[in-house]
Amino acid sequence: MSSIHLPIRQLVEFLLRTGSIDSRFTGFDRALEGARIHRKLQKAAGEDYQAEVFFSAERQAEGLTFLLEGRADGIFTDGSGTTVIDEIKTTAVPYEAITEDMNPCHWAQGMVYGAIYCSRQSLPELNVQLTYYQIDTDQIIRFMRRFSAPELEQFLHKLLCQYAPWARQQLDWAARRSQSLAALPFPFAQYRPGQRALAGEVYRACRAGRDADHKGGSRLFCQAPTGIGKTMSVLFPALRAMGEGSGEKLFYLTARNTTQAAAEDAIARLRTAAPELALRSVTLTAKEKVCLHPDSEGHPACLPELCPYANGYYDRIKDALSALLDDTGSFDRAALAGAAKRFSVCPFELGLDLSEWCDVVIGDYNYLFDPVVHLKRFFDASGDWLFLIDEAHNLPDRARAMYSARFFKSSLTEAKRALGKGKSSLRTALTRADRAFLDIRKACVRLAPRRGQTGAPETDTAQTTLLPSLQDPVPELPEPLYAQDGTVFLRELPSALLSPLRAVQAPLQDWLEANPDADAHAQLLELYFAVQDILRSSERYDSHFVTQLTARSSELELQLLCLDPAPFVEASLSAGRCAALFSATLTPPSYYRGVLGCADARAVALPSPFPAENLGLYCMANISTRYRDRETSVQAVSDALARLTSGKTGNYLAFFPSYAYLRQVYEDFATRHPDIRTLVQESGADDAARAEFLAQFVPQPKETLLGFGVLGGVFGEGVDLAGDRLIGCAIVGVGLPQVNPQQEMLRRYYDAQNGSGFDYAYRYPGMNKVLQAAGRVIRTPEDRGVVLLLDDRFARPDYARLFPPHWQHIRYLHSAEELGQALQDFWQK
Repeated sequence: MSSIHLPIRQLVEFLLRTGSIDSRFTGFDRALEGARIHRKLQKAAGEDYQAEVFFSAERQAEGLTFLLEGRADGIFTDGSGTTVIDEIKTTAVPYEAITEDMNPCHWAQGMVYGAIYCSRQSLPELNVQLTYYQIDTDQIIRFMRRFSAPELEQFLHKLLCQYAPWARQQLDWAARRSQSLAALPFPFAQYRPGQRALAGEVYRACRAGRDADHKGGSRLFCQAPTGIGKTMSVLFPALRAMGEGSGEKLFYLTARNTTQAAAEDAIARLRTAAPELALRSVTLTAKEKVCLHPDSEGHPACLPELCPYANGYYDRIKDALSALLDDTGSFDRAALAGAAKRFSVCPFELGLDLSEWCDVVIGDYNYLFDPVVHLKRFFDASGDWLFLIDEAHNLPDRARAMYSARFFKSSLTEAKRALGKGKSSLRTALTRADRAFLDIRKACVRLAPRRGQTGAPETDTAQTTLLPSLQDPVPELPEPLYAQDGTVFLRELPSALLSPLRAVQAPLQDWLEANPDADAHAQLLELYFAVQDILRSSERYDSHFVTQLTARSSELELQLLCLDPAPFVEASLSAGRCAALFSATLTPPSYYRGVLGCADARAVALPSPFPAENLGLYCMANISTRYRDRETSVQAVSDALARLTSGKTGNYLAFFPSYAYLRQVYEDFATRHPDIRTLVQESGADDAARAEFLAQFVPQPKETLLGFGVLGGVFGEGVDLAGDRLIGCAIVGVGLPQVNPQQEMLRRYYDAQNGSGFDYAYRYPGMNKVLQAAGRVIRTPEDRGVVLLLDDRFARPDYARLFPPHWQHIRYLHSAEELGQALQDFWQK
């Protein structure tokens, strides 16, 4: 008899949920507040109340075995000795509108738990209680119903019979999928050099999964050279492992849309190579980008009276799924939009619902790692998931940003102004919060008067201004860690700011729901989400965070800053059986394992398969691009670029540590070398401007082109200019992040953790940008090109030790004339 794993909540919501998407009751994020209220009510229920009781059971229906799992909010015995299953629900529905039959899914969930509990404990009957907590008024209302054990068992059996056709379809699909994946051929005539080694590492990691050594799932860090075809090299072995029973679903997670497209293209190629391949994939895109019916401000309008795709969504979604799941499908952004219009359903929610029935889910990092938008339907519990993390060198900074939060005093002032005149509970709450921020801003100014010093690191021993002993301690602030240049860092949460922000929530929510058409709605909605974000972050705040307060003019910026995302990333990865994190730059592996919470992960670095002689690698060791030397280095850098581009007619890129330095060198270069065509990366350029920039790098150019870009920017990684579309690049400086109080706090933290503060805060992130930029040049075995490093620090052992093995032939030069001769020799070979 076939069996299928089925979460209880998924069972009842899929079959019984009806009606519309309505952001008034579901669109505002209530998850964190709901969890807090659950804990509060469970604790208040007393010692005999069993909270978060896990259920698992087997049931047969229609020739299938269902493995049911779920977690009841509570179980207790009432005064008469009757067992009660308690389901706690937080709601924004007005108290007077809460009814016993408001949501049949709530009763159904409790009844399924009741059926399992009666069977387990041999009970003849029990009570199911629904506890509704009105989140804005703190009012509680309870409803109770008694059910006999046969009645509950019959109800559960009926649900399973209804679900059986869907379960059988999925089981049949899984068998067909496994058979086709097990026989899946590699879609090319042969492996590129390095591809087989990478594929083998990923395959073994997927097969290892969870065992005695990998209780949280196996982890693999793989540094693989740019140009070997990493996307196919990881997708193909992971899918083969799925076909052999190692993995139920594959999540391909990326930092940018371009790499999502690469995954879609790889799957399309696999389909071409194996026309009978049974595989469904879906690409998840942010709601703001796929919404078919935004409001006048361009935001998703998730109200049934405004959006036809939200209205009646749950009444139509099963018909849409039934039609879309009849065979293999690739549901990218365009396909989801077309299906959404066809069935009149929300494309964003359709993508999420399709993901439960698809084999490959492609999306941004945040669908796994972000505590707010991660896919709760998969990752609130562990599963047999395979995670492929593309361009994993981006994950440390992205993860820090996901767990951090910021809030500005000015948003309170502007919200009061937008409200207009007149008294209200919201205006009162905003005024109190604004006053609290004003008081703390004054305290920050006293603690850390601004000195106006900014810039890039002068040396590798940049100093922090430590807090002097205070003659006049500020009672509003906990003891600071240190203060510098208008910024104060605290170890503790600033309750003097968080309490008034918490008091803003309820009146702000009320105003937004009562005034959906007001001119100020969009602005106050933005404030609402900012308040929610900072309060969410405060809930997970621990020793891996610091509080940053920055005073600028009349502004006060509050940041709850995650310095070390390791435990949060590790917890997310533990939801799956395997995680393969791959990139061209994961050096040193100890750094990435440390900041991403994967201390025991296997780390491999594959050698470059490309002939070393195809890369001319030079360093001008007589040039300093340190911040203090930039003014005097402009002409030397400009001369080196002129020598680089005169070696051979073609397309070149030069990468700089900042826009300001880029502009200085560009102006000098354009003045003294007007015969060389140039392009400049503009700050804040949109997708169209980026595409136009890259389109200038044409094959077989008739004249030389030099593009000026920024290290770590959009052209410094993820850009594939193969062949003679790019034959050389210059990298100006070692890429160190700008010295600022935040980077210095990061440095102090890791100095305390492992004595490697400068490496973790500056050197490793900087060299990662350097290596990524250098990887733009050699993309195929036939490519030839040059990389020019401009900074004397590249000759120092503490930087040179971070070079990849295929850089052993680097030549250190000391004049433009030496460079010219070296380039002439290279191109004449």
